[in-house]
Amino acid sequence: MRPAFASGGRAHPAPSIASRSHGFTLVEILLALVLLGLLMAGAFSGIRTATRSVERGEALIERTNKIRVAQEFLRRQIAHAMALPYENKRPTGEPVVFSASNDEMTFVAPMPGYLGHGGAYVQKLSLERGNNGTQLVFRHALLNGFDPDDAFADAEREPVILLEHIQRARFRFRAMDDRGKLGEWTDDWDQAGRSPLLVRVEIEFDRETQLAWPELVVPLMIDPGAVVTALEPTFFMGTQQ
Repeated sequence: MRPAFASGGRAHPAPSIASRSHGFTLVEILLALVLLGLLMAGAFSGIRTATRSVERGEALIERTNKIRVAQEFLRRQIAHAMALPYENKRPTGEPVVFSASNDEMTFVAPMPGYLGHGGAYVQKLSLERGNNGTQLVFRHALLNGFDPDDAFADAEREPVILLEHIQRARFRFRAMDDRGKLGEWTDDWDQAGRSPLLVRVEIEFDRETQLAWPELVVPLMIDPGAVVTALEPTFFMGTQQ
């Protein structure tokens, strides 16, 4: 390239490419913005995925902890069942100590100190349909003054939902047979005047919950052969004579 001459005849060098460049072109700016947008979208997607994973993990931990608490509560309450009648069967007048089937059971036991006011309570565990599938529901009422015809109807004693999202569940019972040997598991308990030797709670949760129910077999601490026919019929009303 020839040198440029000024009017005075002096030569001046031609401007270089670097001296003519004062910024980015529009195309370069647009490309940079597109790349920045892609990077931000990827980062946001990763953050959102990580947040959802953390939330799912926390929810699973909470549900698992709820199962552990429910098992501890069931084990304590069932194991401490008492040989006290809470009603008399009609028309025979036979005292009822433990009434149960594959979807509910009723018995008398003390309540934990933070839930009760002292004394024995009539307690009922039942499997009921709810908004979130089958639920394990707990009800209780003081044995003193308990009315079987109006059982658990007091609005002050709201039922407690121990577990939900249950797909299948049942209660099973085991006792000594007539030969003094441990009998088979049964879904119904028809010996109202005595308590079973063992109670098993079987639960299977909905698949989407990703929860598993550990085997729960509870031995009752009372004498399973304790028959209460010698007690006064009015004892279940809270007055022992």
